Amino acid sequence: MPVKPKISFENLEVAFASKSDVELKKMYLIFATVNNNLAVSVGTKLANWSFALGLPIKSIMKATMFGHFCGGESIQDCESSVQKLAEYGIKTILDYSVEGKGDEASFEATKNEILRTIERSAGDVHMPFAVFKVTGLGDYAIMTKIQAKKALTPEEQLAFDRMQKRVDELCKAAFEADTKILIDAEESWFQDVIDEMAYKAMKKYNQEKCVVYNTYQMYRHDMLERLKKAHEIAHAQGYWLGAKLVRGAYMEKERDRALSKGYQSPIQPTKEASDRDYNAALTFCVENLSSIGLVSGSHNEQSNHLLAELIADKGYDPQDHRIYFAQLYGMSDNISYNLANAGYNVVKYVPYGPVEKVMPYLSRRAEENTSVAGQSSREFDLVRREMNRRRNKKS
Repeated sequence: MPVKPKISFENLEVAFASKSDVELKKMYLIFATVNNNLAVSVGTKLANWSFALGLPIKSIMKATMFGHFCGGESIQDCESSVQKLAEYGIKTILDYSVEGKGDEASFEATKNEILRTIERSAGDVHMPFAVFKVTGLGDYAIMTKIQAKKALTPEEQLAFDRMQKRVDELCKAAFEADTKILIDAEESWFQDVIDEMAYKAMKKYNQEKCVVYNTYQMYRHDMLERLKKAHEIAHAQGYWLGAKLVRGAYMEKERDRALSKGYQSPIQPTKEASDRDYNAALTFCVENLSSIGLVSGSHNEQSNHLLAELIADKGYDPQDHRIYFAQLYGMSDNISYNLANAGYNVVKYVPYGPVEKVMPYLSRRAEENTSVAGQSSREFDLVRREMNRRRNKKS
């Protein structure tokens, strides 16, 4: 009978070892706020309104929500967070989280910033990945037309060519820097176009090892089969499949669009179905690790336990470079720190960018992502318990 890894996500001393009492109290207040739907709704509206009016609230944001969930306004600002995570065996993914204006200048600016994150990660064992969204590099409306089998105008075709060139430029830069790069998943009505670009890049750059990773949103009912099909093609064509697994981030938007346009929703009927397929995808990837690079992006404790058990069952080294656990900065420290403490490869997504430009990202993260809304109650409880543990220890 296989030996189960001895990992407890209830070990709060390990989970919050990096936090001083003052930092823990700040976390308590932040998660108490995030746990209140009305406070989140009113607070994000007030913050966006204040930035629009040019009110001086940047320092307040940096001391609260932004400061907790983001590494800083620039790559340089993130250095202290990178080093502090590294002290506890946790690696970093710098996630440029600014939404551009949707014009060619902003697409170029985003590409150049991602190139800087690749340059920063090159040769740094504490920063094994870069990441980007394709919608930061080109117009999603063009991808929507392509997926809908609609003809592009000559101008749109040129714009799409530029988008593809930017994607290839980033993947090539990661390959040449000997680092890895993650392509985030987006909405289903243009995800096929993103997939095609990702697989094209994998075929070019994943011949010898895993450089380019596509993202699979397992809250889609077709995603497990899509993952298996992608692996079948990659295996047949002789390249590594890079697979980042997530549950998903656009559930309400996906269901609303399907309802309004009269097609079947791509979203799983229940959370249990999403969990089932996520765990099945983990098992599939670990069973095919000879040709798959896996990043498990999950805040679900059961799924993280399962992956640790799969690694043990197969006899893989917890530090095997083909498997990474990933969570968001400022969240699920009980998972990240305990896994890292047990010797596993753990990475944190560390968002960054000018405060006012990252606000849309933070607003959506707080208001729309139901998994984060559910997570906030858990986070709040863990912080409260750790504060009590420390008080009892002193008394």
